[in-house]
Amino acid sequence: MNYQRNRMRRGVLPLAFCIFAFSAPLWAQGDGVTLFKSKCAACHGADGSGNTPVGKSMKLRDFSSADVQKQTDAELTAIITDGKAGGMPSYKGKLTDDQIKQLVSFIRGLAKK
Repeated sequence: MNYQRNRMRRGVLPLAFCIFAFSAPLWAQGDGVTLFKSKCAACHGADGSGNTPVGKSMKLRDFSSADVQKQTDAELTAIITDGKAGGMPSYKGKLTDDQIKQLVSFIRGLAKK
């Protein structure tokens, strides 16, 4: 019985480590996904395309486009932090610096392959 228990432990621990190690990047992205859905998707769409009634009326750019992707992280951070004239709200004081970095990372992940 002890032999079976020890054998099981030897198999479970490496498996648990692998699951944790390979899914950790997904957890990190998960926060950006959740933030994007709650703060941005109403206007920019869940896929960042801007294909929503608000996005169409404001002529929002697709986040996967070269125009958006060529912007620096600092430029995207400034837009999220300070907002833009014409409807983009400021998230200064509403989101932490880390949350804004997560959003920038999420936007980078939308780049056309």
